[in-house]
Amino acid sequence: MLTKKEKEEVLKEYNDTGGTEAQVALLTKRIERFFDHMKKNPKDLHSKRGLLGMVSKRRKLLSYLKKEDEERYKNLIKRMGLKK
Repeated sequence: MLTKKEKEEVLKEYNDTGGTEAQVALLTKRIERFFDHMKKNPKDLHSKRGLLGMVSKRRKLLSYLKKEDEERYKNLIKRMGLKK
C-alpha cells in the first residue's frame, strides 16, 4: 500500500491523476512494493495473486497507450525504466 505522500509525489510528476501515464506509474510503485514483499514471503499466495493482477492491469494500460499514442508510450517506458 502506498502512503498518501508517495502517491502525491508520483501524481505531481504527471499532473493528471486519471491519465494513463499516472495510472501506470502508481501501479509500478505498488508492484515494486509487492515484489519486495514476495521476496520475503514466497509462500504468500494471496499476495502473489494480487501482484499478478496488478501486472496484468499495467500491461493492459501500456498496450492501450501504445495503441493510442506510441510516442507517449515510448517516453513512459523510458522514464519508468520498464522493458517492452
